[in-house]
Amino acid sequence: MVYGYIRVSSKDQKIDRQYEELKKLNIDDKYIFIDKMSGKDFERDSYKKLIKKLKPNDLLVIKSIDRLGRNYDLIIEEWSKITKDIGANIKVLDMPLLDTRSDNDLISKFVSDVVLQILSFVAENERNNIRQRQAERN
Repeated sequence: MVYGYIRVSSKDQKIDRQYEELKKLNIDDKYIFIDKMSGKDFERDSYKKLIKKLKPNDLLVIKSIDRLGRNYDLIIEEWSKITKDIGANIKVLDMPLLDTRSDNDLISKFVSDVVLQILSFVAENERNNIRQRQAERN
């Protein structure tokens, strides 16, 4: 089964760009889960429903790693939960190296893990920068 996950940070933001990318892969609407809230943690209703549905060898597709979350440690933890505990695969459309279906050798797994850690760090760093800019406006 192939699932898609979409997240935007607030209710007034549009999901169109992410949605169009998932539809290009012919993912049926009933398998696309959408949250309109912060990526600071994984306490999101649709995300929790998605995780309950994932089974071994399913594929979760997301547009970019920051759509999954913005907290470095939590992204790494969730990635491990999905790929190791559940046994499902993840494909990040904006970063082809982050496709666990191709992790059939040690080198590609290593590269995927390193890229994931770098991108997760960047996502959290951007979240911190946003918070700092918001605080400077007040």
